[in-house]
Amino acid sequence: MRTPEDLKNGYRAFRRGVYKHQANLYEELGRGQDPDIMIIACADSRAEPADIFNAAPGQLFVVRNVANLVPPYETTEGLHGVSAALEFAVTALKVKHILVMGHGGCGGVNASLSAARDKPVGQFIAPWVRLLDEARDDILAKKANNPQRALEFAGIDTSLKNLMTFPFVEERVNAGELDLHGAWFAIAEGELHWRDSDNGEFSVVEA
Repeated sequence: MRTPEDLKNGYRAFRRGVYKHQANLYEELGRGQDPDIMIIACADSRAEPADIFNAAPGQLFVVRNVANLVPPYETTEGLHGVSAALEFAVTALKVKHILVMGHGGCGGVNASLSAARDKPVGQFIAPWVRLLDEARDDILAKKANNPQRALEFAGIDTSLKNLMTFPFVEERVNAGELDLHGAWFAIAEGELHWRDSDNGEFSVVEA
């Protein structure tokens, strides 16, 4: 079990190791960031994008939330955390790629399936995962053999579809300045499945 003291000890090890060997990089990053890739991933502690993609600090602009979801564009007042991060990445940082990455055993996806059984999860989780309702209902109607896995993949498609409802995303995609991608990480196997942008199928990336 990790404690706050473990976090402080981890920081000390970081300063003696990684930071010491990359001090120049951190000094440079202190002057600003210029990542080319934005990743929208799940908040799940087992699916850390920087680890999975062996990325250094400053290379990835990452947003994590329950079930790696992107809401559709809307102009109503409210606290639009994902939308704000997306706007900053696309209009200020001008990232060239956005990757939506799901993963195996997603609790948010499970919460969506639970809601379909009239067992909504949580005060905030249940309304958030309603973004998956359409995809979930379609999967359940087709009686998929593994609805959890099927919805994990379909949720990625849902987020990619919602990305294109943002005018600033659509504009840059149509101008050839921004590409959208999907991926799914199998935690138990350590496998990455990449979405084919032409047919929407996922295939394993050779290790």
